[in-house]
Amino acid sequence: MMKPALHPATTRQRGLTLVELLVAMVIGLIVTLAVTSLVVVGEAHKRTTTATNDMGQSGAYAAYVLDRALRSAGSSLTQSTQPPDRGVFGCKLNAASLLPAATAFPAPFKNAFLPGATANLRVAPVLIGKSQSDTGSDVLVVMSGDAVAGGVPRGLTDPGSATTLSMDNTVGVSAGDLVLVSQQGTTDCLLEQVASTTTKVLTLGGTYYTAGKTTTLETLAASTSTYVTPLGNPANGNVQFQLFGVGDNRTLVGYDLLQGAAGTTQALADEVAQLHAIYGLDTNGDGIIDSWVDPGATGYDIATVMQTEATMKQIVAVRVALVMRSTNKEKDIVSPASLALFDGFVDASSKSLKQTVTLSATDDQYYRYRVVEFTIPLRNMLLLP
Repeated sequence: MMKPALHPATTRQRGLTLVELLVAMVIGLIVTLAVTSLVVVGEAHKRTTTATNDMGQSGAYAAYVLDRALRSAGSSLTQSTQPPDRGVFGCKLNAASLLPAATAFPAPFKNAFLPGATANLRVAPVLIGKSQSDTGSDVLVVMSGDAVAGGVPRGLTDPGSATTLSMDNTVGVSAGDLVLVSQQGTTDCLLEQVASTTTKVLTLGGTYYTAGKTTTLETLAASTSTYVTPLGNPANGNVQFQLFGVGDNRTLVGYDLLQGAAGTTQALADEVAQLHAIYGLDTNGDGIIDSWVDPGATGYDIATVMQTEATMKQIVAVRVALVMRSTNKEKDIVSPASLALFDGFVDASSKSLKQTVTLSATDDQYYRYRVVEFTIPLRNMLLLP
């Protein structure tokens, strides 16, 4: 006789044993650990990649800013060096109450830039103040203009006054423009702003007008050996008297010398730890770089160069090195103990100009670094005969 089938409800139910549960938990923990490790490693690589890309972009932009400024250095100034010499290169710059500066410029040009000689800043297309940024980097000084009249200097034809200059014509010069009044053999040159013009007379006034400090405008205006060099209009942003350096928080900053001591610096690019530069020289006038020189070498320090016209005319290029640093501090050491700048560059005596940036093992080497080096030709200096 067959046994009756059991009702499903009476079927015995079985669950996981303790061993099976522990095995499942171990497998789950292993999978979780693996996934977490992948996420952590991926996020670390993502941060590193992002920081490296940001560093590269900042370096490219900083190089662009400096290239744009330096490539035009000397514009509207170099034509004044053609015979007869108009006394522009190396003249002490007077501009309203701004220059010569009565006080130090703002940081990072406050403590080390032209120590004891801030009031002695002179006209030059490019100057390098070696280690004269407050943070220890170099300072670049760039001067140029972009006048409608092309920067062609014009001699005075008749005596003027403390507010007027008389010349053959005033074509290409408009109200608001800046002009540089200079004379060979005279230490001072005066940066003046044009208030109005007639056919042959410039009337001076406005923000940048100066009666002169050591040398008066009236004295220069009375002499027909005085020259007027058009520079452009500051309202159009085409007159450049700039300082570039590295400030706090690894920021490349610029400072407009025509703002005066009350002006402020402008942040240009982040993640710039250091800035260094060397001069490229054409010593025989053939338009080709013959050698390089460190701006700290004898005769090439900023104080000497800005007073030596012959040296200024030899400088036809600048080699710039930017040391970029990432923002993220890594868990382990990721950078070498030192970085090399200007490796392979030598001076006239074949002495290496290589510079070494030392990184501390307690902090610096936990950040990533990139050295951006580039050479900028000074096209206006290359056009000199």
